[in-house]
Amino acid sequence: MNATAREPVLNLIPERSGTAFDLKKGQVLEVVDPKGVQVSDMLAFNAHDLDEVISSGRTLDYAETLFLTTGHQLFSNRSNPMLTIIHDDVGRHDFLLTPCSEGTFRHFYPDLPVHRGCFGNLAAALAPWGISPDRIPVAFNIFMHVAVDAETGKLSVLPPISRAGDAIRFRAEMDLVIGLTACSAPASNGGSFKPIGWRIHE
Repeated sequence: MNATAREPVLNLIPERSGTAFDLKKGQVLEVVDPKGVQVSDMLAFNAHDLDEVISSGRTLDYAETLFLTTGHQLFSNRSNPMLTIIHDDVGRHDFLLTPCSEGTFRHFYPDLPVHRGCFGNLAAALAPWGISPDRIPVAFNIFMHVAVDAETGKLSVLPPISRAGDAIRFRAEMDLVIGLTACSAPASNGGSFKPIGWRIHE
C-alpha cells in the first residue's frame, strides 16, 4: 500500500530485532514488508489482563483453515476475538511454528552464530510490561510461508511470497499490548534479513 500525506509515518523495525507497543480497541495496525520476502512475528496480550493472550489453537479451530486472511479473526486463549484481519495483500501467513530462538539456531543452523531470534527479541521488547519469556506463546507469523505435505504432514519453511510494499491490516477488538519483530531465521526470509514496517491508523 502506497503511503499518502494523510497516513501516519511508517515505523521501521531494524532487521533481526523487535518492538512492543500499545494498541487501543478500534485502532488499526498495519504491518508492511518494505523490501519483500521478510517475516514478522506478532504477539497480542489483553492490555488489562496479560494472562489473556493470542492463541494459535483457538484461532485455527474456529477458522477451520490454516490460511488466515481478510475477514478472519485472531482469538485469545479465552476464545475472545483480539484482532480482525481487514486487509491482506499476501494471503499467506503461518500460525503453526513458534518464534525462532537460540534453540532454533542450535537445532537448524549449527554452522551459524547463535542468535536470540524472535523469541529473545519479543522477550526483551515485552519486558517493560512485565511479560516474562515463559508467557510467550506461538506467534502469528506475518508473511511466513509454511507448506504442509498432504500425505506425510511434513512442514516445509519456504520463502515468503510477499513483495516490496505488501501489507496486512488488523483492527483491534480490545485494548492490546503488541509484540512485533523482523524475523531472524534465514530459512523464513529467503536467506536474507530485512526490516519490517508498522503504523497505527486511528
